[in-house]
Amino acid sequence: MTALTLSTAAAPGLRADAIVIGVAKGAGGPSVAPGAEAVDKAYDGRLAGVLETLGASGAEGEVTKLPAPSGFKAPVVVAVGLGAEPEKDAGFDPEALRRAAGAAARALAGAKKAAFALPLTEAADAGVVAEGLLLGAYSFDAYKASAEDAKGARAKANGNGKAPLAEAALLGGKPRDKAYKAAIERAAAVAEELNRARDLVNTPPNDLNPEAFAAVAQAAAKEHGIKVQVLDEKALTKGGYGGILGVGAGSASGPRLVKLSYTSPKATKSLAFVGKGITYDSGGISLKPAGHNETMKCDMAGAAAVFAAVVAAARLGLEVNVTGWLALAENMPSGSATRPGDVLRMYSGKTVEVLNTDAEGRLVLADALWAASQDKPDAIIDVATLTGAMMLALGSRTYGIMANDDAFRSAVHEAAEESGEPAWPMPLPEHLRKGMDSPTADIANMGERMGGGLVAGLFLREFVGEGITWAHLDIAGPAFNEGGPFGYTPKGGTGTAVRTLVRVAELAAAGELG
Repeated sequence: MTALTLSTAAAPGLRADAIVIGVAKGAGGPSVAPGAEAVDKAYDGRLAGVLETLGASGAEGEVTKLPAPSGFKAPVVVAVGLGAEPEKDAGFDPEALRRAAGAAARALAGAKKAAFALPLTEAADAGVVAEGLLLGAYSFDAYKASAEDAKGARAKANGNGKAPLAEAALLGGKPRDKAYKAAIERAAAVAEELNRARDLVNTPPNDLNPEAFAAVAQAAAKEHGIKVQVLDEKALTKGGYGGILGVGAGSASGPRLVKLSYTSPKATKSLAFVGKGITYDSGGISLKPAGHNETMKCDMAGAAAVFAAVVAAARLGLEVNVTGWLALAENMPSGSATRPGDVLRMYSGKTVEVLNTDAEGRLVLADALWAASQDKPDAIIDVATLTGAMMLALGSRTYGIMANDDAFRSAVHEAAEESGEPAWPMPLPEHLRKGMDSPTADIANMGERMGGGLVAGLFLREFVGEGITWAHLDIAGPAFNEGGPFGYTPKGGTGTAVRTLVRVAELAAAGELG
């Protein structure tokens, strides 16, 4: 991952491959953002005009490169758009800084060092800039052969054959200030774990089955002092986890339920995070049509987010107990697969009539939610790429939040927005519950077609322990970016929900969660 430093050095004398500055979109054209005064001075105060001549407007994510002025040790200036110029005496929106830093870091692939002279008015600004550039510099190259560089070392490719930005210095940062140091240390821990979640989502399913995912979790748990328990097929059968077993029945790779427990001796609150981990979803007997299964390696993104969030909480030493439940299975068709019409007895004891085997995520989550409920945490949040209906409702960049408590739903929504993760609160209309009535079992895994994302949320609510506050995050839209990269978001796995979960844990530790 890109190495980070805080620097008080002046831009002209800093040895780097590039100086990154911010440009805002003003009413009369682009304007140079605070932090770049020394660079603008070297252009005799005409940098905004030069950029406008080059076609720059200051629009969010816009990147313009130009030769550095005479006397600079860096050869290139990279101007990145911050979007609309803020009101007088107001700072730039944190997400605008985060996205700008990410766009610049991606544009600097192949560079050894860059100096970021973006607006830093307080430690929090340093944190969001650091987070953005670390996420923007991400690349997934495990399966790409890359050419030997001049020194004989294999260069990591990021899609264009160039290594990610190696080092970044934040100009205007205060290296000896505890708040600044803490901000970039937090950014580094969260970004590294979020990027680990991206790696898992991007890993092809022939290399990441439930057993392999569980092994990754075990290794990380050992490294960071997290207690881990893995239930294999034998243990799941003995425990009566009918949902997880039913989904995994058609695969040659058996299912797993992984429990990760981070505990703090100073904790007064406990949280449980539950993640859907379908390492590949063919739809099962209710087979997905061609064109709908090519990206289904991403159906474990919820479990990846939960895993990353628990590890991040441990690395940050948060004063809250956090348990992560990874419900891992591969949904495949075969002679042993669950059929439409089968009835599964869940871990809770309830029976479920399976009307559609492609509505499998709710089945593994149901078992994991009930298991999490037995510990009686203060709150449970589940995360899942659960329904196409949520994508139709909110698009590809926003996830839905449902809950059994309106205040908690609002708190989670605020945490998401603070973290830079677009989300939207969604209802759980009681009239939709009747559509899941079954003449054969306690409940069916399908209901009314319209409002399918809400129906799925109502199904999950049935498996949350009585009196436990719960929220459901349907991340089907933003979990996997099939388009081009933007801001700090790459093509492929995005790591959606990791930052929301970490922020929720931080708020719980501080006694400020809803």
